[in-house]
Amino acid sequence: MVDPIHRILIKHPKDAYQNQNTIDQQTPQLNYLGTPSFDTSISDYDKFIGLLNSFNIEIHYLPKNNLTSLDSIYTHDPCIVSNGGVILCTMGNQARLSEPTTVASYFDSIGVPILGQIESPGTLEGGDVVWIDEKTVAVGEGYRSNADGIRQFIILLGNHVDTVITVPLPHWTGPADCLHLMSIVSPIDHDLYLVYSRLLPVSFRQYLLDRQIKLVEVPDEEYESMGCNVLAVAPRKVIMVQGNPVTQKRLMAEGVEIKTYDGTEISLKGAGGPTCLTRPFYRGTL
Repeated sequence: MVDPIHRILIKHPKDAYQNQNTIDQQTPQLNYLGTPSFDTSISDYDKFIGLLNSFNIEIHYLPKNNLTSLDSIYTHDPCIVSNGGVILCTMGNQARLSEPTTVASYFDSIGVPILGQIESPGTLEGGDVVWIDEKTVAVGEGYRSNADGIRQFIILLGNHVDTVITVPLPHWTGPADCLHLMSIVSPIDHDLYLVYSRLLPVSFRQYLLDRQIKLVEVPDEEYESMGCNVLAVAPRKVIMVQGNPVTQKRLMAEGVEIKTYDGTEISLKGAGGPTCLTRPFYRGTL
């Protein structure tokens, strides 16, 4: 999750949001923290794309689909990418159930193999999956990903992994809000993670330390402003939301190169940071 990104799947707000009327209608149903501005979202997202382009990433765009909601801008969640192929999710968020099908269609069209799909009553969302290394993966179990979904995930992965760690997530602000494992853990390098330890189980936090992974702590005042949701585009090279100066300073002290964007419309209101906005599907050395 920290090796250089070469190919990435995103969805532009002109296709996810479509227009201001759609935003106004759907925002209350999706429990957003505010109503995004369509025009400002497009402008801010174009600047976000500029940051991705600065790292020479091949960008793929998920097309408009009238069956999906505003949340389809967050392309990380409907699938999981493994060395064996793409695993399609069944979303814990009922409003997003149609998204894995649209992702499957796109990956089929460009020849990316599909390994399988999580079937109901199992649920699994991409934001709950953190690859520790190629053979070790941690999965958050909470309101978005359940035990049956994790069981199916393990079966689909088969011998592609050696260890799957289930990480129990807290109730926090309840089932209506979005708390993924990646809401509280962001890999920055193989030996450096950004974390919000207040929400981490002691056993998992200790596991990371036992693996000689240094933990950079997000302060309380910057958790709600998505200080912990950071996209590693390469080892110690990241994109993060503006407005988290303490977290940014702590990362810079670890030699991390940081680029920021205004996430007011496209991240903060929908509770989806730069990791949520992107689905890398090819990382590593070309």
